[in-house]
Amino acid sequence: MPTKTIGVREEAYERLRARKRDDESFSDLIDRPIDESEGDWREGFGSLSAEEADSLREAVAASCDRFDESA
Repeated sequence: MPTKTIGVREEAYERLRARKRDDESFSDLIDRPIDESEGDWREGFGSLSAEEADSLREAVAASCDRFDESA
């Protein structure tokens, strides 16, 4: 099977290594979340209605205002 070499930052490598199981390769580790996901991960984006998005925007703005006031 052909392979590819990729470069990752040391921090990313350490995080991956910490999650790798003893019996799996790094390729297996990378494949695991892809295989476990149901469908295309991008399908969930844009699923809020305009009303829900407005409500969320208002809640975030209010939270930011409270944070700014406390600083």
